[in-house]
Amino acid sequence: MKILLASTEEQEDTIQELISYIYCTIFPRYFTDDEIEQFEELEILHTNTDYAKYNGTLKEAFQLISSLQTLISLIEADSSKNDYEEMYDHNLCILKSFNLFFPFELYHFRGCCNYHDKVSLYAKPANQLLV
Repeated sequence: MKILLASTEEQEDTIQELISYIYCTIFPRYFTDDEIEQFEELEILHTNTDYAKYNGTLKEAFQLISSLQTLISLIEADSSKNDYEEMYDHNLCILKSFNLFFPFELYHFRGCCNYHDKVSLYAKPANQLLV
């Protein structure tokens, strides 16, 4: 018999916040709204799909949080070198072990951000006031 500890509610919230950060901050810098909409249809980084192997244990939640944080840091790093390729691939493998679909390599996020100053439906608003 094996005893597993369930992840905490805060860990589950953190996982969803990190996924939202990728969709609302990182994706709008590199992709158009239409492409991001397709990503949602393809269920990229969705944890509640039928084929996801994420069971919500404490260990799995920690692995997911660590992998997502590392991927975000590597994507946002201003290094055009391929120094972090191996680390990126390792964390991508962790996501794949839970059947979380993230089909991007590090080179997809290198180069210029074509949509950095573009208004996007997915980007967080600059302020909360309605004019």
